[in-house]
Amino acid sequence: MKTALIGLGMVSGTFADAIQNSADVTLKSIYARNPDRRAAFLAKHPTLGAASADSIEAIAADPEIDFVILATPPNARAEIIETLVAAGKPILMEKPVERTLAAATAIVAQCEAAGLPLGIVLQHRTRPMVATLREKIPALGTLVSAEVNIPWWRPQSYYNEPGRGTYARDGGGVLLSQGIHTLDLMLSLTGPAAEVTAMTATSAFHQMESEDFVCAGVRFANGALGQIFASTASFPGRGETIVLNYTNGSALLEPHRLTIDWQNGQHEEMGSAGASGAGADPMAFTSDWHRSIIEDFAQIVKTGGTPIVSGREALTVHRLITALEHSGRSGTRVTVEQS
Repeated sequence: MKTALIGLGMVSGTFADAIQNSADVTLKSIYARNPDRRAAFLAKHPTLGAASADSIEAIAADPEIDFVILATPPNARAEIIETLVAAGKPILMEKPVERTLAAATAIVAQCEAAGLPLGIVLQHRTRPMVATLREKIPALGTLVSAEVNIPWWRPQSYYNEPGRGTYARDGGGVLLSQGIHTLDLMLSLTGPAAEVTAMTATSAFHQMESEDFVCAGVRFANGALGQIFASTASFPGRGETIVLNYTNGSALLEPHRLTIDWQNGQHEEMGSAGASGAGADPMAFTSDWHRSIIEDFAQIVKTGGTPIVSGREALTVHRLITALEHSGRSGTRVTVEQS
């Protein structure tokens, strides 16, 4: 399967490494508006064998390209998606789908109406310990509560890039740009949230438009309770954790490790410590999770089915984030919009 990469920002190197290590997918073309950025990418990744495309239209018209990876900032996607959809190109897109829930929903509907696969890169779903936890959940019993902590750090230099952390380019701050990965993974394990009560703020660490600090209480649709903490103001940054408390035991999920304490006294530890991009270097994580997302999407394009995270499913975490933002601004308990 051949793909094209549109958008050569910070995450492009991770996509390059993931494709380089894939036996199923090759990179045929790359595109960014700045030709110098295209040249720099090709010089850095010469063994990929990719070529620089002169336009989005050239990628859309190339019959050899089976699907497109879209990694631009959220505010630069609408016209690109229109061009790709008109050409019948399946799209694997960086999170979030768009800056607002309404715009994201419109993109999902656009791709569905055209009958085109739309996958979203929420790669934490593919972590090996997640699969192990899913196998354990039936024996753990009924979910009672969840604890999510995302104590990350970003220096001010990170937010000094034009547009980063603004509503116009990114659509939000720590929730939509960083916490979305862990929150999506949480929801895939807990089921949807029903209501939230949140406090959101911008700490003294950062000069930015959107929030870098969030704490919230959650009531899930199945009756379980939860708490969420997400921040890029927690120096020097620590790996995110999800704790799920069940009637028969509790599971602690870290980026590369799973610990289960059973009510009967049994203790299990699986995996080992590893980086997740929690600190000053946002790209300090493995490309293996991206490779899994890319290879899964390639298979979906080839044989049919649903991606690991479809555009439609990615709206679930966007609804939660929208509710958290609304609650933080209004100071009230907010019902989470359902599908």
